[in-house]
Amino acid sequence: MSLFSFLGISRQADARGLGQDRWVQREQILASLLVVAWVVEARDPYTGGHLWRVSRYAGLLCERAGLPEHECARIAIGGFLHDLGKVGIPDAILRKPDRLTDEEYQVIKTHPEQGARMLAGHPLADLAREAVLHHHETPDGRGYPRGLSATAIPMAARVVGICDAFDAMTSSRPYRPGMPVSMALDKLEAALGRQFDESLGRHMMALGREGLLDHIAGHSDDGIPLRTCLRCGPTLVLRREQQAGEHVCCFNCGSDYRLEADVHDGSLNAIATEQRASAAALQPTPDLALIQRFVADTAREFLKTLDAA
Repeated sequence: MSLFSFLGISRQADARGLGQDRWVQREQILASLLVVAWVVEARDPYTGGHLWRVSRYAGLLCERAGLPEHECARIAIGGFLHDLGKVGIPDAILRKPDRLTDEEYQVIKTHPEQGARMLAGHPLADLAREAVLHHHETPDGRGYPRGLSATAIPMAARVVGICDAFDAMTSSRPYRPGMPVSMALDKLEAALGRQFDESLGRHMMALGREGLLDHIAGHSDDGIPLRTCLRCGPTLVLRREQQAGEHVCCFNCGSDYRLEADVHDGSLNAIATEQRASAAALQPTPDLALIQRFVADTAREFLKTLDAA
């Protein structure tokens, strides 16, 4: 089933809606697509905030590379949607607390094509298809799924591929802690021209060494760093609108935490309650406020330009 059908959007209804108010309708359709991407990400508790971070990195990298504003916005949207195809990866592989076997890795490698199939027929598929399908292609031709090389890899995929890998290196996993930004930049530099586009990679390195990535790494929203579960590491995702007294939980181990305001700066700390979160609390709920801000801040002006394209 295509995502177009999954969301219950008919081609005829979409055409009528866009005729009345095209860009508002597109905002709504894009928001629904971003919600699906958010829910897919929530299946893996160690990737909390990954889509937001990749999207933010992608926007900054595009700006530094001198791409037009509308292209920066399009690629940032692709960064948020790039992992859609992981919806088809079994939990036993996606959430495995150890390194994958070769056979399991082959399953993981199917997610770009699964994501492209999900987008098939969607009215906004062209916004993200390149990033979804090709973000694991590499300049040396050893990537997947098509083995593209060098400039045959679409620009959106080259950008998102760098940002995705950088976030993977700086994020914690059950089997290893996240690298410092400086170490990830060194690894990025060592793989330029092979795993990563050289020109874009050097722009990413410059951003990192100027400290312009620090407010994104380890965060799940602007000004909202990941909090640490005492058992699992930095897996607690807070929302900008949350306040002291509310609860969050670790979606990996189910531990419950109460939010308390820091006496010095008012930031929220997660304090273990020694209880297990309720079944209802452990159900992933999309951060609709974040998605609405993303559409308003990043996508709105680009969606308006589609009629002139």
